[in-house]
Amino acid sequence: MTTKQTKIVLIDDHKLFREGVKRILEFESSFNVVAEGEDGYGCADLVKEHNPDVVLMDINMPQLNGVQATADLVKKFPDVKIIILSIHDDESYVTHALKTGAQGYLLKEMDSEALIEAIKVVREGGSYLHPKVTHNLVKEYRRLAQDKVSGVAENPVSYYKPLHLLTSRECEVLQLLADGKSNRAVAETLYISEKTVKNHVSNILQKMNVNDRTQAVVSAIRKGWVEVKL
Repeated sequence: MTTKQTKIVLIDDHKLFREGVKRILEFESSFNVVAEGEDGYGCADLVKEHNPDVVLMDINMPQLNGVQATADLVKKFPDVKIIILSIHDDESYVTHALKTGAQGYLLKEMDSEALIEAIKVVREGGSYLHPKVTHNLVKEYRRLAQDKVSGVAENPVSYYKPLHLLTSRECEVLQLLADGKSNRAVAETLYISEKTVKNHVSNILQKMNVNDRTQAVVSAIRKGWVEVKL
């Protein structure tokens, strides 16, 4: 059976970075970079011509930045799936990009595993945030939630492990995801293989009835299943 190709358009003003990303993607036989661009202007024409499954979009470009270009693409092509590539992990950048219509947000310090996983998740309709970005977002969510309830940031929160739903090991993995750990970092922390980590994450998502790790972490924060240090 032939694996369906994932068509990708790559927009970034740094040629060397584009070449590096393309080289990584070439290792995935199901990925095909069908077009490249160096600015937000013209990316709509590339999407119209090539009908990609995923657009990788740099956030900082000289004429039309990635967020503005994303807004334009979403307006013209509502079904387009966009992953923002950025050097900024600040919560305001992330929320603005997501509100504009991006399905993913990756830091350029990402490893190849995160890039490949993000494309696969977004291709299937999920969302994907870089682990460091996820951690910053949930910290801000916790701070705002505490302020809303108590008016101060010192409101004590009761944490408990959801052992009624997850195994002890899955609880450990969920906490490390909330800490902003990548699969590789989780594996190193728990002295297990990355494949085992992926299996644990898949089980967590299924048991929590969520689509991706970001949703799992946010849900766990709301329920008090993980601790997020402010």
